[in-house]
Amino acid sequence: MGVILDTSVLIEAERRKAEIDKLTEDREEEIFGISVITVAELLHGLHRADSTKRRLKRSAYVEKIIELFPIYAFETSIARIYAELWSDLSKKGIQIGAHDLIIGSTALSLGFSVATRNMRHFERIEGLKIEILTLQE
Repeated sequence: MGVILDTSVLIEAERRKAEIDKLTEDREEEIFGISVITVAELLHGLHRADSTKRRLKRSAYVEKIIELFPIYAFETSIARIYAELWSDLSKKGIQIGAHDLIIGSTALSLGFSVATRNMRHFERIEGLKIEILTLQE
């Protein structure tokens, strides 16, 4: 089994100054990874930094994440799951942000769970296993 880390978990770890590798502590037998959309979201935050100091700090953090975790691209197999979920949710009148839907679709395609701080969106994706990771300081 594996875990896709949602951007919200990584941002919370940064804010709390938690060691990022502590997220996977005592779970070395599992695969932890991120969606390519998470990389884009983290880079977006980097480019929005309001000072050079903050930008440099965020840049180092993002690069560490990119180095530490496998990155799963948005490819055709994931796009098929995404399209079906999007259609099913739309028929029910349920809206989920495209980025969260891509992250959830990535996890489903791999048979992984999603670790998130944003249960509201992910709990709407049928069949998706969700977990909350405890951040170690």
